[in-house]
Amino acid sequence: MGVAAALVFSNLGASYGTAKSGVGIASLGVIDSNKILKAIIPVVMAGILGIYGIIVAVLMVGKCAEADGKNGYKYLSAGLCCGLSSLASGLAIGVAGDAGVRAYAQTDAIYVGMILVLIFAEAIGLYGLIIAIIMSQS
Repeated sequence: MGVAAALVFSNLGASYGTAKSGVGIASLGVIDSNKILKAIIPVVMAGILGIYGIIVAVLMVGKCAEADGKNGYKYLSAGLCCGLSSLASGLAIGVAGDAGVRAYAQTDAIYVGMILVLIFAEAIGLYGLIIAIIMSQS
């Protein structure tokens, strides 16, 4: 269940962040199509969340086969930690990416601020990945 939770929730966050940011990029393309390449950053950052789930799943899948009851809960909590934090991160990237890209369509001055907000939103998922790795290794 921990492996499944890491994969499913991480990919849910990645897909939501990609879809929501993609809508903003489509809106930006109508206003100024020259800015599309720089506006793909939120989509890339959301895609990384799915990779977090794969990393945790690969690390845990071999160990789960020989897990007893107590260690089974450890792997479940590690998978939930990674998956749910990546889901939260994907929601944040989607909302901030959509609004940031739409604002970037209006003015170039918002770009650095948008990137900083996206970095902090991505950090939520990274924290979950780190904790999940520590929990599954100990």
